[in-house]
Amino acid sequence: MHEEGDLVRQAVAGDQRAFAELYEGYFDRIYRYVYLKIGDRVEAEDMTQQVFVNAYKSITGYRWQGKPFSAWLFRIAHNQIVDHLRRKTRQPATLLNEPLLTGGVNPLAVAEHNLDMEQVAQATRKLTQAQREVVSLRFAAGLSIDEVARAMGRTQGAVKALQHSAIIALRKLLVKQDEKIETI
Repeated sequence: MHEEGDLVRQAVAGDQRAFAELYEGYFDRIYRYVYLKIGDRVEAEDMTQQVFVNAYKSITGYRWQGKPFSAWLFRIAHNQIVDHLRRKTRQPATLLNEPLLTGGVNPLAVAEHNLDMEQVAQATRKLTQAQREVVSLRFAAGLSIDEVARAMGRTQGAVKALQHSAIIALRKLLVKQDEKIETI
């Protein structure tokens, strides 16, 4: 990816290629963040697309405020998640079947990966709100301690402490889940 600041300036000026490069550079991080928060791959893909649609529509109004561009995208994603969760509490959920696997994909490996991701997502929901936010930003979105601190408006020390306590709590929760699975 080119220098982020240059790309952002070009995108703000209406350069679609620059925005496309930002999209390519951030899509996976935003997707992982959204997925960890809501736990549904299809919904996370749709919501991530909507994050970038919203960003594209409002990029001309973007103003640098001393925070990385990614913080702006994660704020849009956060707002999208909040809206989604509000709507979800008002509407009954409908489940869709997973797409059929084709093309040499190992179904067992996919199933194990999906189970692992679901276990982590389920355990993460039991953390405090601040711990969930740190885990989402650090590990799902891949932000540095400094970037997380700026995005959350906390000190680096506070982020490190939250991360440490979250990892300990997750480890305990995942061990409990594994023990439950072994007894079944």
